[in-house]
Amino acid sequence: MFYSRRMSLRIEDRHRVRTLTLDRPDALNAFDEALYDATTEALRAAADDPGVAVVLLTGSGRAFSAGTDLVEMHARATDPGFVPGVHGFLGLVDALVELPKPLVCAVNGVGLGIGATILGFADLAFMSSTARLKCPFTSLGVAPEAASSYLLPRLLGRQDAAWVLLSAEWISADQAREMGLVWRVCEPDELLAEARRHAELLAARPISSLVAVKRAMTAPLRSGIDAARERENAAFGALMGGPANLEALAAFAEGREPDFTNLPPGW
Repeated sequence: MFYSRRMSLRIEDRHRVRTLTLDRPDALNAFDEALYDATTEALRAAADDPGVAVVLLTGSGRAFSAGTDLVEMHARATDPGFVPGVHGFLGLVDALVELPKPLVCAVNGVGLGIGATILGFADLAFMSSTARLKCPFTSLGVAPEAASSYLLPRLLGRQDAAWVLLSAEWISADQAREMGLVWRVCEPDELLAEARRHAELLAARPISSLVAVKRAMTAPLRSGIDAARERENAAFGALMGGPANLEALAAFAEGREPDFTNLPPGW
């Protein structure tokens, strides 16, 4: 067994399963630039490591991931001197798209933003019965991300995906299972063991076969993913730093609900 820690990410190898544990519990495992970079590099390393057959992703503490760190998002939108990471959000999504080996997610707690949309790339997703998910894009005045506008309708159906992406409301574990966003719901103290059991079962198969099966399943989706990401990134870039987004971020910093009713027309 191998264990290491890099920045806010713990890495453990056991039985050909590489477990990546997001480890910023005080920030609900929100992705700052450093964590985006560390996770991106860990996924790429797992892809290239001949001793790794499956990647298992989970979080520490009471959250899976609270998405992008809103303090850094505000700085990025308002501070011309903000220095981004090497890979950032887009690099993480690139690594997810390109990961040739099975990805198993164990959603141990709240998942917001990328903490929810990452499930579009999961080959198997397990969720604690006490966890909740949210895609908060409209409440932040921005657009979808991580090809979720393409992947979620395929996973959930159009109307469930529309509700998840448009409403910015919480989704319970049972709702997520019913919609098809996760495969199994487990009791909190059984979640990681159950996810690991399935990951290790897969990892006992030939890596070449695992890669071939995943490639055959995902190759037809690549053009749709690429096109969706281009649309989403353009919309996100146009909206970030705009009146709605700045009002949402100011409301977050001030501990109040955002008020979008008096924005300029079109926002």
